[in-house]
Amino acid sequence: MTTDSTATDVTHTGTDWEVDYDVDPIEIRDPVAEALGVLAPGDPFVVTYPDAVKEAGHSCPTASGAYRIVQLGLDALYPDDYPVRSEIEVQAAGPRDDAAYGVMSRIISYITGATDEDGFSGLAGGYGGRRDLLRFDVFDSDTAEPTFRFRRIDTDETVEVTYHVSDVPDGGPEIGNLQEILDGAASDQQREAFADAWHRRVQVVLSDESLFTVEAV
Repeated sequence: MTTDSTATDVTHTGTDWEVDYDVDPIEIRDPVAEALGVLAPGDPFVVTYPDAVKEAGHSCPTASGAYRIVQLGLDALYPDDYPVRSEIEVQAAGPRDDAAYGVMSRIISYITGATDEDGFSGLAGGYGGRRDLLRFDVFDSDTAEPTFRFRRIDTDETVEVTYHVSDVPDGGPEIGNLQEILDGAASDQQREAFADAWHRRVQVVLSDESLFTVEAV
């Protein structure tokens, strides 16, 4: 029996990204990580957009929009302190099985720690628990655009973030090369043109604050 060892010839110490995005990381404390000695007391996890891409498995306007939704929401709720996992409730205006809300909620949950009934229940006495802090179809939004609310459990302050996804640029005709790429028929030039247009579009979402509305509730 012979095996192809090509895939194991190279040991990667990190992901070989083909693209580099310009967006600030999200810093967030986790009391359980601090209690168990993963982090020093008061020190945050640093979550980057590439981390969110790893969770989603791809980078797109939906994934980048989710990252910015949670970043802007937490910045508004915690202007002077680190946000804290287990103290953040996330409410979605739409259902879990919606194509946009489903993908976005996974990324938002990954960053905030907020989960539904299958989440972490906490250490002894529920310390640091994050179960039942992610809820769907909680409120009626005035728009069909993806909208989430973030509530600080310790202060009851709530902010609502709406992503104006309909205002995201279409990326131009190069986006149409995707079908040829999926079919295996695209040329190197078509692949490069698509990648440039696609990731330029993602970068717009990550940098254009006019695509988002943040309001206190």
